[in-house]
Amino acid sequence: MLSTRTYLSFLLLLALFACNNSNSTDTGTNVDVNPVIPTPSNLLFDIIKTYPHDTSSYTQGLEWNGNVLIESTGNYKESKLRLLDTNMKDIVSPVKLEDIYFGEGATLFNNKIYQLTWKENKVFVYDAKTLKKITEYYWPYEGWGMTHNDTAIIVNTGGSNLYYVDPSNFKVIKTVGVYDHNGYVSNVNELEYVDGKIYANVYLTDDIIQIDPVSGRVLAKANLTNILTKAGINDDPKVKDPGNVLNGIAYNKNSKTFFITGKDWPALIELKFR
Repeated sequence: MLSTRTYLSFLLLLALFACNNSNSTDTGTNVDVNPVIPTPSNLLFDIIKTYPHDTSSYTQGLEWNGNVLIESTGNYKESKLRLLDTNMKDIVSPVKLEDIYFGEGATLFNNKIYQLTWKENKVFVYDAKTLKKITEYYWPYEGWGMTHNDTAIIVNTGGSNLYYVDPSNFKVIKTVGVYDHNGYVSNVNELEYVDGKIYANVYLTDDIIQIDPVSGRVLAKANLTNILTKAGINDDPKVKDPGNVLNGIAYNKNSKTFFITGKDWPALIELKFR
């Protein structure tokens, strides 16, 4: 049997425990409300092969469809949509956009190719084999990069947001912000959805980032500084124009390799991330 003193001490401990437990529940003092966001891991790569690339192609969108490479290019009076074979030769005649349009990202969804325009609020839709125009949609923002998952087209506008869009009417379904340990990441550009991750160029940098498409967190980053030189190409497109930066990511499911290039670049580089 407990003594009176022991019994009272036991009751006091219970009271203190209840008080502390109540305080921690009310104030959250024992809850980590500011978890540390991990720094993106370093995404390494190996160069596999280089291919010729048309130096008049200001690449804005790049995507493989089997053995056919879809390329959307920009600049007013020069914008095109092309289908290329594995030797980088046109399969059908390229579509030249009207001079008032600046072509941007493109993606394939349900046998249709969607092509953004920069400031003209237009999305053009084509037959994936013939490039015959099917329809067009209104897009209220700037158009930059574009890719897709199984159910939606994913678009960005040069900021940090990814917009998930209904392919049947181009209405926004949801918005996801891209961020890393330093905060939101701006200038997210050309996109490629691969095995549940989104790969993106960051405009005016040599970086490709890997993004969690659900949370928007940057999981990894690859630095491709001097990638042309590393691939044995001595022709620097930035000599012609400082704006000729890295832009364009395509994933070939057959080879499980990535193909990257840039605006007016002389080469398309095949590489494998590891």
